Amino acid sequence: MAARQRWPGPRAGTTRFRRTGTARFRAVRRGLAGCLAAIALVALSACTGTAGPEPSSGPPALHSCEQVACTGVLDGAAYEILLPRGAWNGTLLLFSHGYRAAQPWPPAFAPVSTEPEPAPGWSSGRREIGQQLLDAGYALAGSAYPANGWAVADGVAAGASLIDFFRTQVGTPQRVYGWGESLGGLITVELAEREPELLQGAVAVCAPLAGVVPLFDLGLDVAYGVRQLLVPSLQLTGFASYADAVSALSAAATAVMQAARDPAGPGGATLLLLDALGDGPTRTLNFDGHDRSSQVSAAAETVVGALAYGTVGRYEVEQRLGGNLSGNVGTDYAARVTAAEAAVIDASDAGATQRALAALAGGARVAADPAAVRAAASLGDPQGDLTLPLVTVHTAADPVVIVPNETWYRTRAEAAGAADRLRQYVTVPPASYPQQPGAPYGAGHCNVTDQTWTGAVNLLDSWVRSGVAPTDSQATAAFGPDSGLDPAYVLPPWPAGDPTVQP
Repeated sequence: MAARQRWPGPRAGTTRFRRTGTARFRAVRRGLAGCLAAIALVALSACTGTAGPEPSSGPPALHSCEQVACTGVLDGAAYEILLPRGAWNGTLLLFSHGYRAAQPWPPAFAPVSTEPEPAPGWSSGRREIGQQLLDAGYALAGSAYPANGWAVADGVAAGASLIDFFRTQVGTPQRVYGWGESLGGLITVELAEREPELLQGAVAVCAPLAGVVPLFDLGLDVAYGVRQLLVPSLQLTGFASYADAVSALSAAATAVMQAARDPAGPGGATLLLLDALGDGPTRTLNFDGHDRSSQVSAAAETVVGALAYGTVGRYEVEQRLGGNLSGNVGTDYAARVTAAEAAVIDASDAGATQRALAALAGGARVAADPAAVRAAASLGDPQGDLTLPLVTVHTAADPVVIVPNETWYRTRAEAAGAADRLRQYVTVPPASYPQQPGAPYGAGHCNVTDQTWTGAVNLLDSWVRSGVAPTDSQATAAFGPDSGLDPAYVLPPWPAGDPTVQP
């Protein structure tokens, strides 16, 4: 594996972020503490690669929110800190929220959110997860990041600043855990890899752990397929404006939904093939895939989601990078469609697979901008070189961030010799479920139970405190009987590319 490059700053071409003034002093002090901790770690590490049990002590002191500003703006990012009513258990949980659109997102075009998020769903009024952890004695903190969009470097910097603020103004934690969902899971893992002295462990749920380049490459594959099979005029990259990207999405989504009205004919066959190009599931939150019509509806949902990130999401990413980060020159689309998938595609439209693959083979391909690809490391390219425990959770049928993201990261962790610091869990949906309210778990993006969230945190906490990695039975107990956790789940391969080769 190539040597890891220095962590770029919030915009392409800048250097790794640096804190200044008193924050810089705190960073130096923390670095010294990290060196001393590393020496101790060598002596205490066991086969799990984590520190051994820590000595017991009384609850540490906290300044209350009447004494310090538990809400405010720090380095351009709104933040919120929540403190337990009872005794603090000495642990700070730093939450990183998921992707938020930089501009109003179609089709609703609702105003973008800039609220801080100290726990999953907190800013939208869903307080159960955060409250359970507060009741257990955890302190919670979260940021809105200085900017929306694919704000990985922004999120890493905001998290580091918030940890510094908590330590100097609120209390000195005995442990700090990062936890995050979706893009926030990627931010959490990047923080764990790039600033390991800040954390003792991390939890990432439904995270795009393959990184931004592989993810947008897959999005390009789906959009390219839509252009070749449904919308010949579809623009794929280089949008001149946000309005142009929205227009492209509207045209493509309209064609996809029209095809979905023909589940038993050519339209359904086309959508199932497009879904296969990005290795999307044929089950989603609201479609259980019990018959062809349900599978086609799930495929349509997955394809439209990929198109959204491949158009309006791509526009924002290309603005950050100054160019297109994705390419499909040399991509063999025939290799993406398995024999089993082809049989389903062709079941009601004989020969559909071969006709579609011929159209894909004959289209004009897209080349990535090498400078944009290099700069894309600033938007997330986790290496797997963990020095602390990481717990990940993914739904088996995630239509937005496919579960093979976990495979990509495991491959890198194994190559880095860090697989013993990684525990990955997948939840599987029931065999059938109603369209409304949909799957209780296992299908849909980040659709895990509240107990799965709190269980993952508590599982990590036990791992860090004891120095012993969790067993499958412990994970099953922590997540609860209604989580859909399948400890025997076999992670599927990433559909394209080699995780050990740098973009």
